[in-house]
Amino acid sequence: MTVPFLDLKKQYLSLKPALDKAWEDVVSQSAFIKGKYVSGFEKSFATEINAKHCVSVANGTDAIYIILKMLGIGQGDEVITVANTWISSAETISQTGAKPVFTDIEQDYYCIDTEKIKDKITTKTKAIIAVHLYGQAANISSLQEICKKKNLFLIEDCAQSHLTKYNNQFVGTFGVASTFSFYPGKNLGAYGDAGAIITNDDELAKKTRMYANHGSLVKHQHEIEGINSRLDGLQAAILSVKLPHLQNWNDKRRENTALYNQLLSSIKEIVCPAERKNTNHTYHLYVIRAKKRDALKEYLLKKGIETQIHYPKPLPFVKAYAYLNLPENECPVAAAYMHEILSLPMYPELEKEEIEYVANAIKSFYTEA
Repeated sequence: MTVPFLDLKKQYLSLKPALDKAWEDVVSQSAFIKGKYVSGFEKSFATEINAKHCVSVANGTDAIYIILKMLGIGQGDEVITVANTWISSAETISQTGAKPVFTDIEQDYYCIDTEKIKDKITTKTKAIIAVHLYGQAANISSLQEICKKKNLFLIEDCAQSHLTKYNNQFVGTFGVASTFSFYPGKNLGAYGDAGAIITNDDELAKKTRMYANHGSLVKHQHEIEGINSRLDGLQAAILSVKLPHLQNWNDKRRENTALYNQLLSSIKEIVCPAERKNTNHTYHLYVIRAKKRDALKEYLLKKGIETQIHYPKPLPFVKAYAYLNLPENECPVAAAYMHEILSLPMYPELEKEEIEYVANAIKSFYTEA
C-alpha cells in the first residue's frame, strides 16, 4: 500500500463540478483582479470566523509583513515570536527593519511558551507574533494579558489553524490582527498562493488594504507608497467553493486523529499530540515525537508511507539567523524536539485502512528494532 503525505487530487475530485464551474465563470468574465469573487470570499471568510474585516492578500507571508508595517513597526524595534515555526513568522519582522526575538516552545503543545516570553521583553519590544502551530491554539489568554500589561501588539499567525477555537472563540480574533495562509496544502487551500488579514480594527483594515494595493483604495489615487499583494479572482472563487466544507473537513481530521491516537498510544517509543484544554485542535498536521526518528522515517518510506518533518531546525539555528549569535541553549525544548518530531499523513480523505497501515508499520519498526 502507498500512503501519500497529502492527496489534494482526492479533494478536487470530490468537488470537481463546482470547482470547474468556478474556474470557468472567472475566466469567462475576465474577473482576474479584484471584483465580486474576491469581495465575496472576503465577506464569507470574515463571517465564518466572526470577524469584522477580511483583507485578502497574495499570500500569508505578505499578510504578516503588511500588518507589521501598518502598525508602524520598523528600525530599532523588536518583535517576539516562537522558535519552531515556518520562517514567514520571523523573516517579515526583519523585512520591516525590526529584530526578531525567539522564544522557546511548550513541552506538550509546541506553541510559544508564555512563561519564557517575559524574559524576552525589553523597552524595544513592540509586538508578539503568536503562531497557532499545527492547528493547535497557542495559550492566547496569557498572551493577551502580557500584551495588555506591557502595551504590546498581539498578532496571530493562523496559517495552520483555520477554524481552531480557544474557549469557543476562533483563533485569529483575539489580537489586533491575524494572518491566514491559503497555500494549497492548508486546511482551506487555494490552487496557488493566497492569504488574508483579519482584524476588527476599522482603521487598521483600511491601512492594510491600501498598502497591499499600491497605497491606493481608488485607482490612481495613491495616498501612500505600498506594495502589490492581491488575491486573484481565480483563487478567491476556488476558496469560496471550498469554504462551506471546511468545518466538515476539520471534523474528519479530528476523527483521523482519534484513530491514530487509539492505534499508537500503546507504543512507548512515541508521543502522540496533546490537545490544550478548552480548545479544538484542527490538526493541519498530525505530529508525533519518536525515538530513532530518522530511522523510522526511512523505514516508513520503504513501506510506501510519506512523512515530513516540521521543522528540521528551529529558526534560531538556521543559517539565516546566524547573525543573531544566539547560544546553543537559547531554546532547549525546540532544540531537543527537532530530533524527534515527525508529521504523519493527515488529510480529510485519509482512509481508515491507510491509518491502520501506517500505525502497523510504526509498530513493526519498533518491534524489529
